[in-house]
Amino acid sequence: MAKEITSREEDYSQWYLDIVKKAGLADNSAVRGCMVIKPNGYAIWENMRDQLDSMFKETGHVNAYFPLFIPKSFLSKEAEHVEGFAKECAVVTHHRLMNNPDGPGVVVDPSAKLEEELIVRPTSETIIWNTYKDWIKSYRDLPLLINQWANVVRWELRTRPFLRTTEFLWQEGHTAHVTQQEAMAEALLIHDLYATFCEEYMAMPVLKGAKTANERFAGAVETYSIEALMQDGKALQAGTSHFLGQNFAKAFDVKFLSEENKEEYVWATSWGVSTRLVGGLIMTHSDDAGLVIPPKLAPTQVMIVPIPKPNTEIDEVVQEIMKGLKAKGISVKYDNDMKKRPGFKFAEHEMRGIPVRIGIGMRDLANGVVEVARRDTKEKSSVPREGVAEYVEQVLVDIQNNLFQRALDFRTEHTSYADDMETFADLIENKGGFVYAHWDGTTETELAIKEKTKATIRCIPIDAEEDPGKCILTGKPSRFRVPFAKAY
Repeated sequence: MAKEITSREEDYSQWYLDIVKKAGLADNSAVRGCMVIKPNGYAIWENMRDQLDSMFKETGHVNAYFPLFIPKSFLSKEAEHVEGFAKECAVVTHHRLMNNPDGPGVVVDPSAKLEEELIVRPTSETIIWNTYKDWIKSYRDLPLLINQWANVVRWELRTRPFLRTTEFLWQEGHTAHVTQQEAMAEALLIHDLYATFCEEYMAMPVLKGAKTANERFAGAVETYSIEALMQDGKALQAGTSHFLGQNFAKAFDVKFLSEENKEEYVWATSWGVSTRLVGGLIMTHSDDAGLVIPPKLAPTQVMIVPIPKPNTEIDEVVQEIMKGLKAKGISVKYDNDMKKRPGFKFAEHEMRGIPVRIGIGMRDLANGVVEVARRDTKEKSSVPREGVAEYVEQVLVDIQNNLFQRALDFRTEHTSYADDMETFADLIENKGGFVYAHWDGTTETELAIKEKTKATIRCIPIDAEEDPGKCILTGKPSRFRVPFAKAY
């Protein structure tokens, strides 16, 4: 089955598409640029969603839902915002179809033209802040900490499943605060929460920092991002948190009466992650044999396979093992399909990334053992049946930790430093990964470096240490290095 996957070395892009297809994650749809998320892929997203949702609620956030359609006039109220999204918007102009009077099929009814066109949401700041205007009257209404799980549309010319699609699933938080300090603290809280999720659940190490002025979210005062490194040496922006200042509050006239009885504009944030994280998971951990899923996010953590076929005696033992595993909160399934041979089942479950496989045959029954195979290292161990639940519980922890360490080691090996443009360009082109270099802080230089090398500043690290030097392009003074990389 692994032969059906193009190797990473041969064609990384095709390898990615092969895994998406062969591991049953997604299909192309009849709508160009959109995908059908299949049950296996959606189950991974559900686990991500549920964990993030729990983390949001633990920090005081609640869920709501806002309309898919946004009046066109709303987008024009915040100038930077409309400029940032204008080229990506899908626009609804009519509300009815009619039978084609000149032949078969249907056509748009010309009499059903909308008075004002509607935008299919590319993001919800505008309609949410128009709503908050009615919800917020006093400092007692603040902070307002709301998140929504939704779909959005951003018209894309070049698409790739999960990584960049015209329609995708995500969450978007939108919060309102009394003070600038509270809003900034909220943006940084979510920034940290995203990093914690990526590292502790996705086993994907990330860099944390602020975006440059050129890369900020349209309408934000400050954008914080987490940046991960994929196995082809390209970076992936995995999540963003924005401090919006009072820009949207002023655009939509959202004011509150303070404790001092003064009318003031609220301070705002927005933040989000999307199904792009599924693509990040694939490209961080998977191999030429298929998908690799960190145990904390795996829909099925353990698959039990009878050898060569299920029978009453094996079935009884399997039920006993499953009971022990489930008691420890481990998700387990029994592949008792009589039509498939064990070898095919092994390859199939390996392709789908199931972290642990347990094999059990008649000889194993006689010896009181089972075979436990790890997906990450492909190591196999003969384990006493009586202690298998405890053993597997620890193996799942070990796999989670190993996947994180393996990804961290890869990032370390693909982190370089350059002091001049020639070295920088060579590293970007031939080694890839993060290249730390001095930059003079200007957008002009940032864009010039991008033009020459296709590398962008991924973020200005929050923990950047003073390291005075000279910009690799202009020679002007620089206080510290920033990470550049080619990116998705």
